[in-house]
Amino acid sequence: MPSSADVSHKVRQLDNDVQAIYEMISTVQSTQMRHTNRFAELDADVRELTSTVEGLQTRFDGLEQKVDGLDTKADQILELLRS
Repeated sequence: MPSSADVSHKVRQLDNDVQAIYEMISTVQSTQMRHTNRFAELDADVRELTSTVEGLQTRFDGLEQKVDGLDTKADQILELLRS
């Protein structure tokens, strides 16, 4: 049968182990919170970039239409000059 001192030592060790586990869990939770906040920041950045790219795509499409129009006019001018 274990002595009272042995039992007390085991109880203290178990208490220390439990405290260490709680500290590790706290550290993990803190890291998860930082990651969650960073993911939210990155999500906002990606949304902003998506909006910017969509705006650029719209502008590019408009420029492409203008260039197509200029090509058509240039072809008409060349056709008139050849006539």
